[in-house]
Amino acid sequence: MSLRPKLIATDLDGTIVAHYGEITQRTIDAFRKAHELGIEIFFVTGRPPRWMPEIREAFGFGTAICGNGAMLYDMNEDKVVEEWLLSVEAQFESVARLRKSIPQVSFAVENHRYFHREKAYIPRWDVGLDNIGVDRIETMITEPALKMLARCSEQELTADEMLEIALLELNGLVTVTHSNANDSLLEISALGVSKGSTLATMAGRLGIAAKDCVAFGDNPNDFSMLAWAGRSYAMANGHPDGKSYSTNIAPDIAEDGVAQIIEQLLQLPA
Repeated sequence: MSLRPKLIATDLDGTIVAHYGEITQRTIDAFRKAHELGIEIFFVTGRPPRWMPEIREAFGFGTAICGNGAMLYDMNEDKVVEEWLLSVEAQFESVARLRKSIPQVSFAVENHRYFHREKAYIPRWDVGLDNIGVDRIETMITEPALKMLARCSEQELTADEMLEIALLELNGLVTVTHSNANDSLLEISALGVSKGSTLATMAGRLGIAAKDCVAFGDNPNDFSMLAWAGRSYAMANGHPDGKSYSTNIAPDIAEDGVAQIIEQLLQLPA
């Protein structure tokens, strides 16, 4: 018999946060009810901490895993609790390998205190800590990073095409993924660091098994989390490969898909 989950983990953008930034009241209410019932809530995102205030304001509870698993962040106290960072050496080597295999690529590197980019790297959103950029990112690689970003600013390749190349070139060096099939952008983390790996660590510390966890996500950076959780839901509006990693499909974000599923899960016996 299916039981109510002990932990719910969700991606943010494209899963419970619409592309225009809205989180619906139905979604907030569903998570609030789960929290009131004692279910652990994890917001697991590629975002850095500086993009988390709206999540804190909307919910006021829950644990945040930022940077695709690279950071445990107390968003209510605005405090970094733990980090699993990308080494300086891995950053340099990743840049060198990708410059050879994707000649038109440009780079950015970020931590919770900074965001540095090459002039050729044109952000598609307000990064919050933008600057005029540098000629080559190597001059800004001086310490371990939350993550590195690799972009084709003219969208010469799709994110999926870039990822296919990068998975071969960076195998055994770093973890590489993407979070938007419509953007020509890769996200690079330390080897072994992913949403799934960090969520598994956190659940283990709470004494909660994978079978008692539910996860929601929409893009390749969520696949490790969807594959780990005992019950998982790829978004109907998400990447077409999501169904290969999840146990179920959630309705489209425009239909409050995550809220719909949580409402059903909360009807189950504890």
